[in-house]
Amino acid sequence: MMKKIVVVGGVAGGASAAARIRRLDEAAQIVMFEKGPHVSFSNCSLPYHLSGIVENSNRLLLMNPQSFESKYNIDARVNSEVVKVNRAEKTVTVKNSDTGETYEESYDRLILSPGASPIVPNLEGVQLPHVFTVRNVVDIERLQKAIVENDAKNIAVIGGGFIGVEVAENLKLAGRGVSLVEFAPQILTPFDDDMVQILHKEMVDKGVELIVNDGLAKISKTAVTLNSGKEIQADIVVLAIGVRPETSLASEAGLEIGETGAIKVNQNYQTNDRNIYAVGDAIEVYHRLLNKPTRLALAGPAQRQARAVADHIYGMPVVNKGVIGSSSIQVFDYNAAATGLTERIAKQAGFNVEAVYVIAPDKVGLMPSSNPLHFKLIFEVPTGRILGAQAIGKGNADKRIDVMATLITMNGTIEDLKELELSYSPMFSTAKDVVNMAALVATNIMHGRFKQVRVSEVRSLVESGAVIIDVREVNEFANGHLKGALNIPLSEFRERMHEIPKDVPVYVHCRSAQRSYNAVMALENSGYENVYNISGSFLGISLYEAYNDQVLNREPIVTTYNFK
Repeated sequence: MMKKIVVVGGVAGGASAAARIRRLDEAAQIVMFEKGPHVSFSNCSLPYHLSGIVENSNRLLLMNPQSFESKYNIDARVNSEVVKVNRAEKTVTVKNSDTGETYEESYDRLILSPGASPIVPNLEGVQLPHVFTVRNVVDIERLQKAIVENDAKNIAVIGGGFIGVEVAENLKLAGRGVSLVEFAPQILTPFDDDMVQILHKEMVDKGVELIVNDGLAKISKTAVTLNSGKEIQADIVVLAIGVRPETSLASEAGLEIGETGAIKVNQNYQTNDRNIYAVGDAIEVYHRLLNKPTRLALAGPAQRQARAVADHIYGMPVVNKGVIGSSSIQVFDYNAAATGLTERIAKQAGFNVEAVYVIAPDKVGLMPSSNPLHFKLIFEVPTGRILGAQAIGKGNADKRIDVMATLITMNGTIEDLKELELSYSPMFSTAKDVVNMAALVATNIMHGRFKQVRVSEVRSLVESGAVIIDVREVNEFANGHLKGALNIPLSEFRERMHEIPKDVPVYVHCRSAQRSYNAVMALENSGYENVYNISGSFLGISLYEAYNDQVLNREPIVTTYNFK
């Protein structure tokens, strides 16, 4: 018997489900409704139209109704909003936005992929004509048109998530004055505080006025006012505060809404109505590390959900392993990626965790394109199970995080990562890749072979007069060092070890914590019992301190920063 499948919403979830169903069943009648004018577009690429990286907005469109009809025999109807689900009759009520007319469409199976809508706070001025949100191609075209026609000099972006950062970056690349405002203490919450400071500094270095720990209070015709009272001139305001799952259609139909405020689905992405499925940004998913429902507005998971729904409709086994949350972003000259849990979230969830932060070349150092790669590994104690990882650098941060996402999905440990065999070429990596190096450091930490302190702890050490040994060479020390540090180069270390006291804690650093590790082990093997390696060392300290020194107008703990 021929099936009739109705899909509400296109883009990653709905369009992928419809295409998969067609591959499984040539005879099925497939109808896809989209309330806007575009049924399939690259929503993750929207901000890049603002800089001209995607010069023509038409390139954001992936498929049109005619393409769906000719290539897949799918009836894709745009400007057609499904306003009601009639479960008893197994029909949906559709409103044609061009004519205002409504009609009924029957279904055997219904797939909901309504997505999520931008959050617009209930604040003074949010309805002014120069205030925009970014959800679809129409939004980005309206924003770009307003910027160009008004020759907007100053643009305020409210929200430091992925969309906010990408919008701010692309507007700056387009030559506009940009302020980015984030209510939380940092942008990009998939990164921990000790990592994200690298990106804070990069945004400021590239000319973005970055304001964290402050929120939007009101908007006027020429400015935005923040909770602190600070006023920022703004010809255009972009609200990128976050998204809210579109659940009104499901809720009004009596479908269950989960504890996260998104549509509740089972392991097969069925709602509490066995004939209705839901996918994408509107649903809650199972977090395999936290063991609880969560929301995850990412295109990759939405496409996998879409395939699973199509398979289940046709009786094919579906394995739902849950999500871990993997993401990547480019912030001007830096690439950043993260997967799994941050150290902060892991501790809040009750995990007994440890973390290591290493800096290593992303490829062999003598190669002209070699750059430092900052890598953080979060793991459970005592099992060594990997819970999360973050990477930031000018090279392939995403490659390293893809490796880590694979290990997390396979319940890998730091021992597995230590022995992981990766491809090697001097142009692509080092023989001991940064991920392997992080595993080696992690196993040493977990087995108590040495102790560490974080870059976030160094300021208090300097201010309290702790004994800090800098084992870089004399010329490196002269170009910038921690105030009060004693310079004993590793090349002179064994001859001068007697200068280091044994009766107080000793903290050792170099540029990236590798030479200092050798010094720490030399001290421990020479009878010193209270020795710590400073994870991240001077490069990490400089990057961690620089942004906050500037915005807080505080005295640096270094004589000169070193960012190379």
